[in-house]
Amino acid sequence: MGRLDQAYGLQPAIWKLGILEAIGPASGRISKAAGECSWTSFPSVLPLDSEAGFFCQLDRKSDSAMSIPKSITQCTSVNRHNRSTACHYLVVLILSVCILQLASSTAQAQCAARDVLERQLKFKTRASEAPQRLIKSERDIAIWKTIAIGTFADSLKLRDAMDSMRCSVGSQAGEILARPSFITASQKTDMELALVSPTQLGFTSDSVTLADLYSRARKLGFELAPAEVGPQLRIQYFDQPVGEFLIIGMEPIMTWSGDPIILNVANGGAGLILIGQDGRAEAEIPATSRIVFARSHKLAANTNLVDQAAAVPRE
Repeated sequence: MGRLDQAYGLQPAIWKLGILEAIGPASGRISKAAGECSWTSFPSVLPLDSEAGFFCQLDRKSDSAMSIPKSITQCTSVNRHNRSTACHYLVVLILSVCILQLASSTAQAQCAARDVLERQLKFKTRASEAPQRLIKSERDIAIWKTIAIGTFADSLKLRDAMDSMRCSVGSQAGEILARPSFITASQKTDMELALVSPTQLGFTSDSVTLADLYSRARKLGFELAPAEVGPQLRIQYFDQPVGEFLIIGMEPIMTWSGDPIILNVANGGAGLILIGQDGRAEAEIPATSRIVFARSHKLAANTNLVDQAAAVPRE
């Protein structure tokens, strides 16, 4: 085998796969006239001498040595049994690799429209109406969702994870993800989130400014979420109903041109996406919008202290 490797420049990996050994010994000399197999996948000519008994010409049209062949034009040999065995092994090998690659790609494509639609049909999820019940404090509503932050070293790795899952990222969202001011948590932390509407916070007009919305939310005990919540929620909320757009209550981040942007986690029907939107203080937010805020850790700590005090027996 070593002699053939050197003589014809064959890749050692091909020999190691045992393809040529499966052909078996045969007598004769190398001859192109003995026949040829045309494949688009292998980057070199695979001539076989007396150990194989036939000759295969492989086209140089693809950089990948593991893609499906376009066509098999001919495969003739002095020893028909050995030829058939060799071609069989090659086809099985190539198809197996392609199936594995397809399965891997499908497993990662969590945000693609097809995967979203399959989950919608399976779980029959649908966008719920914006809550209308007036709340007087953060305690009046339950935790909507708990997600993990601080699971990526920086925003670039976080963006890579979104890309691998085929989560779309709008131009404005992509720009602020690349800004130095976009910081990820230094350690993994569970973040409790609340989902509210301006109407729940007591606004009666059709819209409210972002500044007024944030001010009212803080008074009721909510906190602005870290910017990382936007992309983290995107890759941890695969069952988002079609038509749902969730504004992330966060401090705006400036684009390179100086525009303040906040994030929006959305499912518009063409797949899951993270987009940016106007983050100016005077930006108008419709009263039916749904905003994601962070639950106050101070409130949780105070509640625990109250519970502990109540549990202490009195004399």
